[in-house]
Amino acid sequence: MNHYTSGKPCYFCHNNIKEIDYKDTFLLRRYTNSLGKILPKRRTGTCDKHQRQLALAIKRARIMGLLMFTRQ
Repeated sequence: MNHYTSGKPCYFCHNNIKEIDYKDTFLLRRYTNSLGKILPKRRTGTCDKHQRQLALAIKRARIMGLLMFTRQ
């Protein structure tokens, strides 16, 4: 399994993180831009599997009120 996207190693594969926790807002903020949008995997370097988990965790955190939908 190739854990490299555009020459950058996947952070989650490299650190052996199996599940992405939606309550870890400091980690999730790294993968959103200044407007609160989810960054694409070509920019973050995450693999397909973890990009899907990351998007789901960000969406869950937004619904729970831990992250903003948009920043003003």
